[in-house]
Amino acid sequence: MDAIAVRDRDAARVPVRGLTVLYDAECSLCRSVREWLGRQRQLVPLEFVAAGQDEARRRFPSLDHRATLDEITVVGDAGQVYRGPAAWIVCLWALREHRPLAHRLSTPAGAWFARGAVLAAAKWRQAQGESGWGGGVYRRGDGWAYDPQYGWTYNPPGCDSGTCPTR
Repeated sequence: MDAIAVRDRDAARVPVRGLTVLYDAECSLCRSVREWLGRQRQLVPLEFVAAGQDEARRRFPSLDHRATLDEITVVGDAGQVYRGPAAWIVCLWALREHRPLAHRLSTPAGAWFARGAVLAAAKWRQAQGESGWGGGVYRRGDGWAYDPQYGWTYNPPGCDSGTCPTR
């Protein structure tokens, strides 16, 4: 059965030689995790790009960029896209010291644990947003954002998901 699982992954045909991690640069938790990942010894190079920014849109035009701000997204160099728990697991898989943990988390029981960790992080992020503004960029769901450096700006919600609101 192990031989079938390895063959299904087809790592020989489409090896992962690099991963791009899209992270919310305005989230303190996301920035901390990005810095931690960057300090680890990497078996597969990780590149970090701020989600929702022009560079991310230019490099990955087919992604739903609004969704990348809500959920960690990792893109492999051959176009593989990982979201949520799978994205966290692939990040750990890229790290020398944490690859064994990534293999354990990729099992059905491990995936349940990884999903719980991602949901806990999402809940923490939501609580930080609800607790009030902490001096960073404050974003509203209607497209308005306040940055202490630039003031209020408006970035209308996009149609990345294929569904545009009509008025």
